[in-house]
Amino acid sequence: MCRGSWAGWRSTAVQVLGIEPRALGMLSKLSNTELHLQPLLIFHSFLTLNLRSSCISLLISWNYRFDVLTWLPASVLFVGIIYAGSRALSRLAIPVFLILHNVAEVIICGYQKCFWKEKTSPAKICSALFLLAAAGCLPFRDSQFDPDGYFWAVIHLLCVGAYKILRKSQKPRALSDIDQQYLNYIFSVVFLAFAAHPTGDLFSVLDFPFLYFYRFHGSCCASGFLGFFLMLTTVKLKNLLAPGQCAAWIFFAKVTTAGLSVLLFDVTLTSPTVGCLLLGGLGEALLVFSERKCS
Repeated sequence: MCRGSWAGWRSTAVQVLGIEPRALGMLSKLSNTELHLQPLLIFHSFLTLNLRSSCISLLISWNYRFDVLTWLPASVLFVGIIYAGSRALSRLAIPVFLILHNVAEVIICGYQKCFWKEKTSPAKICSALFLLAAAGCLPFRDSQFDPDGYFWAVIHLLCVGAYKILRKSQKPRALSDIDQQYLNYIFSVVFLAFAAHPTGDLFSVLDFPFLYFYRFHGSCCASGFLGFFLMLTTVKLKNLLAPGQCAAWIFFAKVTTAGLSVLLFDVTLTSPTVGCLLLGGLGEALLVFSERKCS
C-alpha cells in the first residue's frame, strides 16, 4: 500500500486520541507535507456528518442556542487537540506520543485536587507521579528525539487536559455527549476551512504527491466514516459500562496500538526508552485500578 493511502487515517487517530484514548485502529507517521491536507481530511469527515443533518438542525434550534454558545470554548480546544495531535504524530513514534498524551490525566488530577478539593486515592497519586516521571524522562532517553514533535505533543496534552476539565465542569449538561461531538465536528470544519489560507495549507495541498491517487481519497473517506461511527459507538459504550470498565478497555486498546505500531512502522527503541514506556504503562495501569476501585 502506498504511503498516501495511510494519510487518511490520521484524522481518525487524532479524534480518537484527542477526546478519549480508545479503540485505535490505524495510525501512521506522516511527513510535514501530509499535514497540509488537514482541511481536506476534515472535509471528508464533514461529508459523513451530512448523514445526521436532521439532528444538527434540531440541535441549533432556539432552545439550544445558549447551550451551543456555552460549548464553543470546548470546541476551540477540540480543534487544538486535532491540529496539535496531527503535528505531534507526524514526528513522534506512537508509543512516545501515547506516553506524553497520558500527562493530561496528571493535569486533570492536579486541577481536581487543588481547585475542586476532591479526595485523591493513594493509587491515583502514584499513578500521576509515574506518568509524570515517564513523560519527563522520555525526551532525554528518546533516540529519535524531535523538538518540534515534543512541542506539539505538549500543546496537544494541554488542550486535552483543558477540554476534559471544561467538560466535567459543565454538569448538569443540557447537551448530550452526542450533541457535543456534533458541535465539535462542525466547528472543526468551519474553523480549519477558514484557517487554511492564512496558514498556507490551502496552496500546499496542490504539492501533495498523492493528491490524485484514488487510494488516498478512499482512505480519507474511510477515515471519516470510521472516526464518526467510532465516536458514536464509544459514547454509547460509556453510557452502558462503568467508568472502571471503560478505563480498562481504553488501556487495553492503547497497549495493543503501541505494540502493533512497533511492528508496522520504523520505531527505534533503546533500553532507557523502553524503561520510560514501561513506567508510563505502570502509571496508567494504576490509574485504571483506581478508577475501578472508585466505581
